[in-house]
Amino acid sequence: MLLTLLSVFTLSLASADNSSPEGTWKTIDDETGKAKSLVKIWIDKGELKGQIIELLNPSEPNPVCKECKGSRKNKPIEGMVFVWGLEKDGDEWTGGKILDPNNGKEYKANLELIENGKKLSVRGFIGFALIGRTQVWERVN
Repeated sequence: MLLTLLSVFTLSLASADNSSPEGTWKTIDDETGKAKSLVKIWIDKGELKGQIIELLNPSEPNPVCKECKGSRKNKPIEGMVFVWGLEKDGDEWTGGKILDPNNGKEYKANLELIENGKKLSVRGFIGFALIGRTQVWERVN
């Protein structure tokens, strides 16, 4: 009996909560199809945020956001909070911003879990959601 309970407990710890966007994600460039970074997504008082925790194959060591404005200008990209202000709206997270550290531009953003929470559809846009770009990130367990 104890062994059975221990097995169930261990299995429940091992399985990720795919109903939430919280966790670590591998970003996939929508133009090249290559993995770009690992990011951490979390919810803080109802606000979804994202932080770049590791760049994969950066073009230079320890890159900084040269094109960013304000407090992010010339700050290291690794460790930077680049998604903020999103709030849950049904099955999506909307109303926030996402920063592209390659060009320093901020975009409106929508995020939605897809494929039973194994992937995250991330849409950045200016003005209307129809005009923008979408990346599909992969959950890292």
